[in-house]
Amino acid sequence: MPAAARKTVVVIGAGPGLGMSVAHRFGREGYAVALISRTEARHAGYVAALAESGIEAASFAADVRDRDRLVSALGAITDRFGAIDVLYYGPGASDLNTPPRPITETTAGDAREAMDFLYPAIDAVGAVLPGMIERGESGLLFAGGLSAVMPMPALGSLALSAAALRTYALTLNVALAGEGVYAGNLIIGGLVERGDIHRLVTSQPERFGDVGSRSLDPDVIADAAWDLYAKRDRPEATFSAFQ
Repeated sequence: MPAAARKTVVVIGAGPGLGMSVAHRFGREGYAVALISRTEARHAGYVAALAESGIEAASFAADVRDRDRLVSALGAITDRFGAIDVLYYGPGASDLNTPPRPITETTAGDAREAMDFLYPAIDAVGAVLPGMIERGESGLLFAGGLSAVMPMPALGSLALSAAALRTYALTLNVALAGEGVYAGNLIIGGLVERGDIHRLVTSQPERFGDVGSRSLDPDVIADAAWDLYAKRDRPEATFSAFQ
């Protein structure tokens, strides 16, 4: 497809679960896919899997908390593919083996550390939004936790950052109305199948118990992400394994 006709989705937080499901879902709609995650260790496999489905893809290594590298990666994507049409922001936890302190023990330092996953979202939007508004189209999608809308004391500072990310997404949705740029939010409550956290939890039943059916299908969530973007009739969708 000619570069001028092809659209591009950037998946920030590319992983084997939801990130790759979003990549495949938009790829099926004809989008080229740019993957961003902390390290390139698994990138070759991701790109190959997308290529097997006929999806053009490239990968870029950047820790979202390193602003310069994140902005540089977005610039490299623009150089490679042209305009960025959709930005999906869904990085996972950086340390899967260290649970958060409960809210009654949360410190200001914990909160600042948790907010390190909000600030890159703002940096990424700042890098791509002017072009989106100028073209009068495109979209921003964010993925956060159920603790943004449901009190979950055990998640401590993570609940604070989830709520902040949701508020950012919903406020952008209102601010961009009429600009042709959609902003939407995915609220995710539960283990996402095929993801790193799901793999960790299911590999240690003695520690976490049997999750059984308390998990979510990333392909279903990715379908909802596309639906939000394509229809633009609501600002968010919620998925919960606790109901």
